[in-house]
Amino acid sequence: MTVTGGPKPKAVQVADALREDIKKMKPGDKLPSQRELMDRFGFASQTIQNGLAALRAEGLIVSAGNLGNFVSDGSAPTGDVRDDIKEIRSQIQALAERVAALEERCDRGGA
Repeated sequence: MTVTGGPKPKAVQVADALREDIKKMKPGDKLPSQRELMDRFGFASQTIQNGLAALRAEGLIVSAGNLGNFVSDGSAPTGDVRDDIKEIRSQIQALAERVAALEERCDRGGA
């Protein structure tokens, strides 16, 4: 089930607004600090972090730790997130099957 037309999550609003800002910036330009973004948007720290994380995942910005976030020059390798998610799901499925087998052995008293 897909919901459309509703309000965007706050982190998505942050990412969308910063995407527009980034279009006007050059690679290497520094984004506003987290505190400045919290003041600008009126959202909590975690919401701002989630918005920035989305931009990092897209390869639009890079984080330099305590120095802040900067517009990417596009040289950072970008992997296909879908492939990563498929791999993680596969590993989770394998682990779930192993746990189920162990639980079954414990239930039978054969641990």
